[in-house]
Amino acid sequence: MQFDIPKLPVGQSIEVIIDFLVEHFSVLTNVISHITEAGINLLIKVMLLPPPWLFIILITGTTFAISRKKGLSLFTLIGFLLILNMGLWNATISTLALVCVATLITIAIGFPLGILAALNDTANKITMPILDFMQTMPAFVYLIPAIPFFGLGKVAAIFSTMIFAMPPSIRLTALGIRQVPRDLIEAADSFGSNKWQKLVKLQIPIATPTIMAGINQTIMLALSMVVIAAMIGAKGLGGEVWKAIQRLQPGKGFEAGLSIVIVAIVLDRLMQSLGHTRK
Repeated sequence: MQFDIPKLPVGQSIEVIIDFLVEHFSVLTNVISHITEAGINLLIKVMLLPPPWLFIILITGTTFAISRKKGLSLFTLIGFLLILNMGLWNATISTLALVCVATLITIAIGFPLGILAALNDTANKITMPILDFMQTMPAFVYLIPAIPFFGLGKVAAIFSTMIFAMPPSIRLTALGIRQVPRDLIEAADSFGSNKWQKLVKLQIPIATPTIMAGINQTIMLALSMVVIAAMIGAKGLGGEVWKAIQRLQPGKGFEAGLSIVIVAIVLDRLMQSLGHTRK
């Protein structure tokens, strides 16, 4: 037996909302798009300014200074030399620039929201279901609203990457602050600390390892999303993978994929080392 149940206009409602926002906020999105794109292009030019060998030495030295691990430093040196040898240096720099910009914007928004969710139960109850929804939504869906707002290119990739990578920074910031032992908070209260002093001098320092874990996950998600965003013109290493798919060049695709793995491992180990140092 079939039931003729009217279809709820979910998709149509979303389209109406997006059309409304695009129509009434196009001037603002255009300004944001131009400023962001100019910043990304400037960052890419600055990162390409030194010769590749000097950049590799600098990043290897930075890796050793943070981690104090010779194995990771050697992996960084060999990995980036391999990327240079495969002719993917410019694409790698473009990907790194996109990840850096997306991560900085994400943390700038996610960190305060995480603090708010940690200190306010109502905000926490509202925020967590939204984060669950954001984390279960397929990554490709985030590309759809980015195009009408910012068009094809790097800015749309930054927008979709920022939305996709934001949940871990909010969730783990809130978790870290909420896990601060109650007796330490009571001790701070007994010494007359106000909310700001407790947050800055007690809760955030103790929660730093958890917060750094959230930042690490944010960077990894940003890197994966930047690769997917090559479908809307983000270029970089994701663009190389996308071109290899379109041209049926498995070798080129493997080289670009290997470069992504190298960058991901280096960034992941760096953030882990930085988190242990802060701890």
